[in-house]
Amino acid sequence: MSSHLIRITLPDGKVLEFKRGATVADVAAAIGPGLAKAALAAELDGEVVDLGRPLERDTGLRIITERDPAALSLLRHSAAHVLATAVRQLRPGAQIGFGPAIDEGFYYDFGVEAPFTPDDLEAFEMEMERVVQANHSFERHRVTKEEARGLFQDDPLKLERLEELGDDEVITVYRDGPFLDLCRGPHVPSTGRLKHFKLLSAAGAYWRGDERRPMLQRIYGTAFFKAEELDQHLERLEEARKRDHRVLGKELDLFLVDQRVGSGLILWRPHGAIIRSEIEDYEKELIRRHGYEIVYTPHLMNERIFEVSGHLENFAENMFGPVEIEGTRFRPKPMNCPGHICLYQAAQRSYRDLPIRYAEFGTVYRNERSGVLHGMLRVRGFTQDDAHIFCTEEQVPSEIGALLDLVDEMLRTFGYPYSIELSTRPEKALGTVQQWKGAEDALRSVLEARGLDYRVEEGGGAFYGPKLDFKLIDAIGRSWQGPTVQLDFNLPERFQIEYVGDDNGRHRPVMLHRVLVGSMERFVGGLIEHYAGAFPLWLAPEQVRILPISEEWIAEASACADLLRGRGVRAFLVERDSLSYRIREAELRKVPYMGVIGEREAADGTVAVRTRGAGKKQQVMERGAFLDRVLEGIRTRSLGLEA
Repeated sequence: MSSHLIRITLPDGKVLEFKRGATVADVAAAIGPGLAKAALAAELDGEVVDLGRPLERDTGLRIITERDPAALSLLRHSAAHVLATAVRQLRPGAQIGFGPAIDEGFYYDFGVEAPFTPDDLEAFEMEMERVVQANHSFERHRVTKEEARGLFQDDPLKLERLEELGDDEVITVYRDGPFLDLCRGPHVPSTGRLKHFKLLSAAGAYWRGDERRPMLQRIYGTAFFKAEELDQHLERLEEARKRDHRVLGKELDLFLVDQRVGSGLILWRPHGAIIRSEIEDYEKELIRRHGYEIVYTPHLMNERIFEVSGHLENFAENMFGPVEIEGTRFRPKPMNCPGHICLYQAAQRSYRDLPIRYAEFGTVYRNERSGVLHGMLRVRGFTQDDAHIFCTEEQVPSEIGALLDLVDEMLRTFGYPYSIELSTRPEKALGTVQQWKGAEDALRSVLEARGLDYRVEEGGGAFYGPKLDFKLIDAIGRSWQGPTVQLDFNLPERFQIEYVGDDNGRHRPVMLHRVLVGSMERFVGGLIEHYAGAFPLWLAPEQVRILPISEEWIAEASACADLLRGRGVRAFLVERDSLSYRIREAELRKVPYMGVIGEREAADGTVAVRTRGAGKKQQVMERGAFLDRVLEGIRTRSLGLEA
């Protein structure tokens, strides 16, 4: 083959020859005019590249169209540039920060004198439409660092980013019409590919996420290839707004954040405390069946233990403290594992003792920045349903299998579908590459032996070991962080944990970390939104509200409430105001059952039952039968209500 020709291998194995320097667009055109029109970019040696990228050697190549999973992120990154183009057109003095694609859309940060208003967003969106109509090509150019300094001499945010790049690093800029940006790319071929987009909101954001740096204005938006997909997304956002746990939490008296206590610190109101208590009681029952022992460890620990564990080396920026007591430095614990290790080491362990499974509802403290705090979902103090399993290496597969069963049972109880991610070695990690590979292979083999689907999150592991992340899918299709299972060969080594084997020699156990709900605060916040505040009967703070039609029937209504309460049902008698007002209030409070008592019900020993969500429909029942229905719903932890 001529040295001027290169061979391009397509996914189906077909090989095409091109002149060296041909572009990805040339390859798409050679395959067919339909693909040339639909092509957005290509995957080349695992990297997504622009259509204009020249090809200099033999390689495999896959054309990306809008049907490809990578396409939406590509479109949204380009949408961020279109937004920046529009802002610069209308606000020429705006400083330009970063503009990445994110899970639900994109954002761009701008340095401006005053916050953006809704009218500003409307004007920017109209200008974006003009940029789209102009159909500017996204042009990629390689430049030297000195050339880049000249191009961005009036843009201090870009100059700061530029100085972080190495002198030998490839520097690229992208131009679309009047706008030039320092960017790695890639992008869709032109601004005209952006048809369906929406600017959603603006908010303050510190430059580089550092509260000591200037406050910028961040504009959030989203983009889709099809109008119906955008419409569906906007409908989901509206539904999410209605489900906001901060709003429902206030309406339903579930939790409180009081600045006198501190940001990111949750005060549980009585109704919220009932939900939390029910979840903890359920989980204790569940994990005891699975062989766990419940322990408790202090909130404050000697700083030296975090030196041994590696937290001070790898996690110090997220820790509070230190506090000095009689010359010794202490810190609030960011994790529970060091305390559980101390409990393990309190006695000599034999292989016959293993596995040992310690579980704790332990409150930990993380120094989260104020800008990321968000109701119950991102806090500074939270309770983890943390557990650590100490086992032999041979026991690892069976223990992981048992954890998969445990996770599945728990998530089905709360009505969550889920997906699984295997998170691998991060850049900052303890232990050897060989240890990590062995741990990752152990997790992978159990998943594959069970035929479970999973995706790999490269570099997403904890600093001490790889993990399985279970992503919960809520009622409106959003993904939430759920249970995790982490396999750890490192902490046992750092703490010199041992057991005596059947050969009377000393051996190092393997340590598994796991949480089920994870942060109790985040889990309950997510449940509020998942259920839209309408909790299943077993979790509902108020399970039955008994309503006498008038004062004449209060005694009978009170007897009905006492019958329910006597069997542990959370039943409340409400007698004030009109009946219609009390029914409406119960509906707003999302009470599962209302029991109305009037003349007929008093005479017959019955109750007229109204079920949440059933409108005005009611069923007259013998009180004992109603009690049985309620108790059965609680016992089975049913997600629905029997009407």
